[in-house]
Amino acid sequence: METTSGRKKSDQQQVLDGSDIMELVENKEVFSDFVDHKFQELDRDNDGHLSVNELQPAVADIGAALGLPAQGTSSDSDHIYTEVLNEFTHGTQKKVSKTEFKEVLSDILLGMAAGLKRDPIVILRIDGEDLLEFINGPAYEPEMVSFFSEIESSDGSLRDYIIKALNKLTVDQGMPPSADTWVISNIVEPALQSCAINEQDDKQITQETFLVAFKKLADCVAQRLQEQPVIVAHSENTFDGNGIKRLLSNKFELDKAMNAALENVPKDRNGKLAKDYLRIALDTLAPSAGLPPLGAIDQMDKVVSEVFKMVNCDDGKIIKEDEFKKILLEILGSIMLQLEGNPISISSNSVVHEPLATPSTTLLQPSS
Repeated sequence: METTSGRKKSDQQQVLDGSDIMELVENKEVFSDFVDHKFQELDRDNDGHLSVNELQPAVADIGAALGLPAQGTSSDSDHIYTEVLNEFTHGTQKKVSKTEFKEVLSDILLGMAAGLKRDPIVILRIDGEDLLEFINGPAYEPEMVSFFSEIESSDGSLRDYIIKALNKLTVDQGMPPSADTWVISNIVEPALQSCAINEQDDKQITQETFLVAFKKLADCVAQRLQEQPVIVAHSENTFDGNGIKRLLSNKFELDKAMNAALENVPKDRNGKLAKDYLRIALDTLAPSAGLPPLGAIDQMDKVVSEVFKMVNCDDGKIIKEDEFKKILLEILGSIMLQLEGNPISISSNSVVHEPLATPSTTLLQPSS
């Protein structure tokens, strides 16, 4: 039987698994109508084509849907915006027809849907109720005693202890990411002030003092959250090698993924490939194998680097295509074994400033 708490939590979360996007793209009539509206909205001069400038809002929406910072604010992500634009213009065209726009948009949306299906995002509305439930429940004291024993306070103040303990709370306990600047300014700092938690406290900080003060602060935080609920995008994933195993067991999908990966690898006049390009090929294979892109997760990058060393990927040799594929399969198999022995679990939480009822970006919203 479902508990009241369980119902409450499910009412305050939405799972973004890509199904809405798939439903949109796969319904030809609805998707065509959607593209017509979006194209008309972007085609400011009504010439039946989209210029590079007219494409910019669509590119910005795609970036937002991918979770990228605004264009121009990060050099690390700006190149992705350029790549998205190049998908539409093929790097050379100055104008894009509606047919071209529809084809590229379909590919991009299907890619997003596949990513969300693989790594769903849960949109949580954190309103203080779960935090109150935690601090008034049986798990509070043992959990906080454990935190207290782990904390090394740099200045010995009660405030320092409390802030460090607050950083250890998660969305499971009803706390939004406490390092987020908006959360600090609008939730944590006002709560600290209202609870009169001083910067310095000359008294010795005992476990009992800490437990009482933290509970007081957490109660203030919960009150702030009730006044200003925080929307958090939560995702978690475990890389355990199963994605690779599924790919390796399906010859049709494996051959298809391999061929797609090799399309991005340059060949010399004899059709041979440099081993240096194995990383590019693996990155292309990653979605099919249930792996993150290279550079996205440090722990995964370490596993991949170790495997690459094992197969001498950086020796600069030029090899035949069959041997290239063989080594790529060996790399996948080695990564699979590493992950089966030591799975890597990743979770992330980020504050979003949109109403819970409208998780989709303007990319998926038809023009008015």
